[in-house]
Parts: sequence; C-alpha cells; structure tokens
Amino acid sequence: MHRSSDRSKLFSRRAAVLGGGKLVLLSALAGRMYYLQVVEAPRFKTMAEENRISIRLLPPPRGNIVDRFGEELAVNETNYRVLITAEDTNGKPKETLDTLGQVIEISEKEKKKILKEIKRKRSFVPVTVRENLTWEEVAQIEVNTPDLPGSEIDEGQTRHYPKGHYSAHVLGYVAAVSERDAKDDPLLELPGFRIGKSGIEKLHDLKLRGTGGTSQVEVNALGRVIQEVERQDGEPGAEVMLTLDAGLQQMVSERLGEEAAAAVIMDVHTGDILSMVSSPTYDPNAFNRGLSQKEWQDLINNPRGPLTNKAIAGQYAPGSTFKMVVALAALEKGVVTPTQEIYCGGHMDLGNARFHCWKRGGHGPMNMVEAHMHSCDIYFYEIAKRTGINRIHDMARRLGIGDVTGLDLPGERTGLMPSRDWKLATLGAPWQGGETLITGIGQGYVLTTPLQLAVMTSRLVSNKKVVPHLTRKITTADGVVIPVRTEFESLGLSPAHLKLVQDGMNAVTNVVGGTAYRSRIKEKEFAMAGKTGTAQVRRITKAERDSRVRKNSELPWELRDHALFVGFAPYHNPRYAASVVVEHGGSGSKVAAPIVRDLLLEAQRRESARGEPIVVPAATKKNGKEA
Repeated sequence: MHRSSDRSKLFSRRAAVLGGGKLVLLSALAGRMYYLQVVEAPRFKTMAEENRISIRLLPPPRGNIVDRFGEELAVNETNYRVLITAEDTNGKPKETLDTLGQVIEISEKEKKKILKEIKRKRSFVPVTVRENLTWEEVAQIEVNTPDLPGSEIDEGQTRHYPKGHYSAHVLGYVAAVSERDAKDDPLLELPGFRIGKSGIEKLHDLKLRGTGGTSQVEVNALGRVIQEVERQDGEPGAEVMLTLDAGLQQMVSERLGEEAAAAVIMDVHTGDILSMVSSPTYDPNAFNRGLSQKEWQDLINNPRGPLTNKAIAGQYAPGSTFKMVVALAALEKGVVTPTQEIYCGGHMDLGNARFHCWKRGGHGPMNMVEAHMHSCDIYFYEIAKRTGINRIHDMARRLGIGDVTGLDLPGERTGLMPSRDWKLATLGAPWQGGETLITGIGQGYVLTTPLQLAVMTSRLVSNKKVVPHLTRKITTADGVVIPVRTEFESLGLSPAHLKLVQDGMNAVTNVVGGTAYRSRIKEKEFAMAGKTGTAQVRRITKAERDSRVRKNSELPWELRDHALFVGFAPYHNPRYAASVVVEHGGSGSKVAAPIVRDLLLEAQRRESARGEPIVVPAATKKNGKEA
C-alpha cells in the first residue's frame, strides 16, 4: 500500500510538471500569436500589400522646343511599336517572329537579338520587336493578328523634329541612355527612355525631362500584372522657347545648300540668335528612329563634315574681316589718324621678307576708310606693325575673338588670338615682326568661329559686350518663366573710332569700287555695311607669284581659299549682324557677300512685315552720361 501511494504521488508530480510545461508553452504560443496577429498586424499588412501591389515609374512627356513665335521645333509624337509575349505564342516565339517578318521587315540579325531577349526575360514580359511603325505597318499587323499569336501593338511617344534638318545642329537629338549617362535619376532606368545627346536637347535636358509619375498595379505571385489600382501622372517637361526664327532658319539653310559653310544672324542689341546654320546638315529624326550602318558611314565619311556645327566649332582664319580689329587697336593707340594716308605699292619689305598686297601693283595712297573699302593689305600691314601684336590681341579679345562667347549651346570652341606670351608658352619661341604683319590681315595663327565674327560685328555696332544666346525663355509646367539676360556692359570704345570703322564697312558695300559693291542692298532703308574676307589655306610660293598665281577655280576644292563676309543692317539704324564662312568657297566678295546680303535683306523684310519695333536696351550709365 505504501508503494502504491508513493507511485501515485510521483505520477501526480510528473503530471503537474508536464501540465505546467504545456501551460507555459501554450501561454508562449498564445502570446506569440497575439503579438503577430495584433501587435505586428499593421506591419504584416503593409508587407502583404507590397507583395500584392507593385509601384511602377511612368515616364513624363518631354517638353516641347519652339521658336521665338511659338512654332514647334521639337515635339512628341505617337510611337507605335510591335511587341511579342512569349507565353502567348503557344511556346513557339520563333514561328511568330518568322511570320511577323513576312508582314514587316525584320533582318536575321534583329531576329537573333529579339530571341535572345525573349530567353533572358520571363515568359509573360513583352519584348519590343520594332518601333516607329508606320500606320500602314500597324494596319498590316492588325489584319494578320490571327496568324501572329503573342504579338500586340503598343502605343508610346517618340521625339519628332518637324523642321527636320533645318535646325539639327542647334536642337541636337535624343537617344537611349548609355551606361555613362546613367546616374541617380530612376527615370534613366526605364526601358526606351531617351535623353538629350547634343544641342539644346542636351543643354536643357533636365528641364525638358519633367518629373516621372507612378502607377500602382496589382500583381500575382509570379509578378504578372492583374490590374491597375491607382495612377498618378508626372509633371511634363518645361517648354523651351528659342530666339530662332524658324522661317529665317529655313531660308538660310536653303540658301547655303550643300556648301560646307556656316552662317549666323543675331540682334546687335539683345544678343538673340535669329538663325544659326551649319551646312551640310543631317536629319535628327534619323537618330531617333535609329541609323543604319550605311547612313552612319555616309555621315562620318563626308569630307564636308555634316555632323560638325561649323558655326561654333569650325575654326578659320578670319582674313580681311579681322581688319576692323586692327584699325580700332591702331586708333586707340594713336599710331594713325583717320585721314592719314599710307602708300600701297603692292608689297612691303620687313628684313629679308617681302609681304604682298592682294592687288598686284598696289592701291596707291590709302586712308582708313579707303583701306577698308579696297581691303588694302599694305595699309593694315603697316598699322599692325606700328600697333604691335599685344595691343591687337587685347582689342580682339574685347571684341570676342579668341575665347568662347558664352553662347548657351554645348560644343563651342575658343578659336585663337595669339600674343607674345602665348607663342613663348605654347611654341617655346619668341614672336617675330613678320607674324604681326600677317596677323594684321587675319592670317597666321589667328583663328575665329563664324559665331565670334558675328559677335565681333555686333560689338562694333553697339559698343557693348554683347553675349549671344539661343534660349529666350523657359516655361515650366506650373507656368513659371525663367527669363534670359539681355543687358550688357559698355566696351568703352571711342564712338568716333567706331563710326570711322563703320564708315569703312559702308564704303565696302555702298561706294563704287568697294570690294562688295556688287552685293549691296539697293533698298536704302535696308542698306547693309560689311567687310569681305578671303583666307588662304595654302602657301603661295615665290615661283608662283613670279609667274601667275593660280585662280581658285583652277585648284582642287580642298586647296581653295575660304570665303568670308561680315555685315550689319540697316546701316542708318543697325539691328542685325551676320557672318558667313564658306569653306573653300574662293572669293569672299563673290561667294560670301551675296549670301549675307540675302540673309540680312530677308531678316529685315520679315521684321518689316511683322511691324516689330527695334528694342534697344537701356545704355549703361556712368555719372548720368551714356558710357
């Protein structure tokens, strides 16, 4: 009996221990369940929602680019593309692709690339086959849909340039994001997203992009979209208004034709670029749709350089268009007076070197206005020698030669304005007297861009440090306008000196015997003043001079002189400045001057037709007087 009682007590203690343990475990389990289901419920609900709801970024519409009158230069257009979803092809994506290739053109190389992309992605993810489909191609695909399982037409947006090649070098183009371009912006990770690669598209890319939107979509465990739950559109990109006149831009482009040339027209008071053309050009729409290998090779192998914006990146010896700079430097130093004559006998000697005038036999005695009118080299050799290279350098830099102008466009080059210090630091040799002489007629080391020549002319006319610009204003999606500065400080040049140089330019075009008299504007209210320039690209030997210097027409194209002309109009109340450089065009008076005449005449006629007043910014004041 005693043993039975002990066993009963032992069993009771074990049962109590086990029961207590179970109770503890059940209490812990209940506590954990309470913690997970009540305390942590909000967090798990959020996690569940995140698994069910996928947030996707939506690309915003890229902002438009328009001209000064609101005419569209870069816009967005509907882009139709055909997609293939592998799981809907009955397991035969290659057959669908082959059949699709009978409806629209798809090369074998493209097919291999598409099939590789299909294998890389999950079966329910669509893969792009072709973009930028024409409406006829869309219709053909839709008609053949029963024979194209897994294919569908998708609608998106693409960049379009209504004026095509007329403004290609200014606008630039957009293209897909490269690894080098990819940064922190999540928009750049979107398939097919495009960014500005050159021109205005590149300069204002961040403003043109806008802000991305979001789309909340419900997905299943495999990530397949079930339905869109919520959508929030992004903010469209800003509208960029340029200073360009689209109609004038087209006229200038057509006037230059297929010449290797560049032209710039600008407002001498505000710095507005009304037209900037580099020729030959290209169609930016081709970059958007994708260039073929042949198209790309044709562009890069063209000796006339269609991909280079010659207006800001072409560097040329300015020739005689530089003579106004030398004249102003000489007048400011006081080494020559307005009426002082210098005799031109056809050549001058410096040491054992002989420097020739372009006119064999010479011009005879020349004052400053006559020297501009006849473009006498000897006159400018002499005053350059008296002035010195450093003073010529300083005047050139004040007028915008030898440095970037500050234009709001990527890719501008500096040109070159030599000095004694520059040559010693760059070439390790001292400056020579003969180099001053050839610099005096815009040859030698000096290099300018067509834009710099237009800026130089504007500053000669306005006596202000005019800075050119292409952006007139930027309007964001919420209506905020970002203005552009158009007031400039005075250059401090003598008005009398400027008037003398302007009179010389007037004689070039409007006095019988002037080098561009045949290219004058006959309507007096539109009359222009200007300066011809012909820049050599080859050395003329002594033997050739002694016999006969060959004409440009007798030389291969690449050995012919560059033709240049700068001008402003109307002469009595200047509004526009223009410059033209025609590579290997020959004579500036015969080739470049007629082009500038046509350009300035068209610019003034367009202004007259619109009845636009001439807006002259308030002059910089000093002590109550005009600076």
